Amino acid sequence: MAKTTFEFLKLQLSGSADAKIHPLKKSNEQIFLMYMKSLCDGDKIQQLVVKPFFEMHSTEEYSYYLQSLADFKDFKGNDAALQDIFHGAVAVILPNQVIMLDLKTQTNKEVLDASVETTIHGPQKALSENLEVNINLIRQRYHSSSLMLELMGEIGYKSKVQIALIYDESLIKKEVLEEIRKKIKNLDRSVIQTAGQLMRNFTKRKTLFPTYLVTERPDRIAYNLALGKFVIVLQGTPFVLIGPAVFYDFLSSMEDLYMPYWITKFLVTIRYIGLFISTLLPAVYVGVTSYNPELFRIQLALTIAGSRATVPFPSYLEVLFMLLMMELLVEASIRLPKAIGPTATTVGGLILGTAATEAGLVSSIMIIIVSAVAISNFVIPINEMGFAMRNVKYVLLFFASISGLIGVIVGLIGLLFYLVNINSLGEPYLKAFYSERTRGKQV
Repeated sequence: MAKTTFEFLKLQLSGSADAKIHPLKKSNEQIFLMYMKSLCDGDKIQQLVVKPFFEMHSTEEYSYYLQSLADFKDFKGNDAALQDIFHGAVAVILPNQVIMLDLKTQTNKEVLDASVETTIHGPQKALSENLEVNINLIRQRYHSSSLMLELMGEIGYKSKVQIALIYDESLIKKEVLEEIRKKIKNLDRSVIQTAGQLMRNFTKRKTLFPTYLVTERPDRIAYNLALGKFVIVLQGTPFVLIGPAVFYDFLSSMEDLYMPYWITKFLVTIRYIGLFISTLLPAVYVGVTSYNPELFRIQLALTIAGSRATVPFPSYLEVLFMLLMMELLVEASIRLPKAIGPTATTVGGLILGTAATEAGLVSSIMIIIVSAVAISNFVIPINEMGFAMRNVKYVLLFFASISGLIGVIVGLIGLLFYLVNINSLGEPYLKAFYSERTRGKQV
């Protein structure tokens, strides 16, 4: 068996420059080490594998020693051994036995600072790109014997990314657990590398709104585990996937748990106001300006009419032009190098707004509206929901351009019907909040 495995691995690894087939020989005994030099820890190989071989009297004694190491892995066949080698394992080919040792080098163990979901008073550290480190961070914040970890193998038949499922056994609903296990098992993609990509594959329906929560914060993970949710951790990404997730989850920040009660309520109210402003303000402006100006006080109506006197386009084209310019500036700020991104987009926005107003292409009030929409959109704590609402405002703008405020109302009713029909693993999307459950009891 050992000889057959050696020939198989030699054939598969011979084409790679970083593949090592290292013979060790003393007197009449010879063994082989087979591993990927770029993935394994050379010091560990020297100290745990090479040096003991020359110090022990027999191959049998050496075999017992290797099997006693904490890094020992069961040999499960030639194909499994090859995959283990590509994940940083060392195959020790003895005369009558093959022993696998997990001696991979850890190059991404650094715990990163939170860069997407920042807080003032909360913890400042986020997750790592290493699976074991992330599990360690989660267990440090959730000390419970009911916290279960399931290693679900590898996903992506090309990328072979390790995946783990974490949940509180005493709190999670059994049907939710079975459903997510089924979804992981049925994944059929060649390459999966991030939590966002995993969420996209879980959501078969082409829904605009996210039904899983992507986060980088260990404290948010611990909080959601206490609510009876599951967490999916992937190797190679500092973000995890949490579910089920309802609409309220995407409007809540971890800062809400660290502030006094009334300050928290005020901040949550501000977020919902920002949500309505970013979604409705462009459509309402078009509806009132073009169809229902009688809703304004006479002074305000005359002011708006005066500012638009030189604008040669209808209001909906004016709004659409400025919103698209704003989207381009936001996208440019993300794609440009960090050293010049903020400066370039700020200067670009100021020059564009000033020039467009002076040229009479847009009104000065339109600049105020676009600025309010841009600021309000970034009040939403979770990016996925912010992106969804950025799309919704264009749908409402379309209805407003057709039939004014009546179209806006029809669009809102349609949006409400759409949200009512969404669920996240059986949980209604417009549920007021995901209530805490302790051993099956509502608290």
